[in-house]
Amino acid sequence: MKTKIWLPLLALYIVWGSTYLGIKISIETIPPFFHAAIRFLISGMILVIWQRSAGQAMPTRKQWLSTAIIGSLLLLGGNGLVAWAEQVIPSGVAALIIGSVPMFLVVAEAIRPNGVKPNWQAIVGLLIGFVGIFILVGPAEISGSATKLNPFGVVALLFACLFWATGSIFSKTADLPKSSLMNTGAQMLMGSISLFIVSLLTGELNGWDITAVSARSLYGLSYLILAGSLIGFVSYGWLLQNAPISLVATYAYVNPIVAVLLGNWIGDEPLEPRIWVAAAIIIGSVMFINSRSKPQVKKEAQEVNENSSQ
Repeated sequence: MKTKIWLPLLALYIVWGSTYLGIKISIETIPPFFHAAIRFLISGMILVIWQRSAGQAMPTRKQWLSTAIIGSLLLLGGNGLVAWAEQVIPSGVAALIIGSVPMFLVVAEAIRPNGVKPNWQAIVGLLIGFVGIFILVGPAEISGSATKLNPFGVVALLFACLFWATGSIFSKTADLPKSSLMNTGAQMLMGSISLFIVSLLTGELNGWDITAVSARSLYGLSYLILAGSLIGFVSYGWLLQNAPISLVATYAYVNPIVAVLLGNWIGDEPLEPRIWVAAAIIIGSVMFINSRSKPQVKKEAQEVNENSSQ
């Protein structure tokens, strides 16, 4: 494979795999929903202005409505809940749970009207994958783990997967801008509005002292904006046009491992045997599900592209 393909692929592995730790660092002194709102407001503005200056049409009123629905499902229900959960859940564990999004996509696709029903291979993959999730988040007495995960954080992450899958399925038939980057930027802008509203309604800004925000958290937020939301998407878009989709789709398998390792090396998060066992089972099941047909791999990879980047 040409070097020019491997460089953006490597960047994609590292950037999107490291965003979970970036979130963990950002929310140390910035409220979780508010941090996500700021991140996607700035990222969305950059993408929309960039695409508009490049000659792309602005979304229509109907497209703005569609991007508002999808942005709320993905960025509020998905990313916002991930940020909230990472207050009490290690970033590596969060990445592994979110790595199971393709499993939730299969379920969401099966239950939607006129959706594609899973074949036996997908069903087997789902069962195996959910066993992996149970090993990861189940009672410490069963898994033999010395660390007990916060149940509310685990539930929030599972709902994040559900919201991502729902948003992905809805996006299949929604009226959206033709430019993928304009579409992404519009979703970020509309999602940021939902995040700001929830941030206010939950009262997470009450008593928050903006002067107490650490430089470390600001660095983390800047990294999420520039690397996670911009470099990651641009690299992915370029790879889709210049690399085999089967190669590009491997980011979904590599990112959780990168997140687990970075969480351990930089974030001092525990790295227990059950995490590796669960990682092998969850990632293996996702690979098994995606291998059932090449066209489906491409569709799901494109969906998860806009939906599972943290």
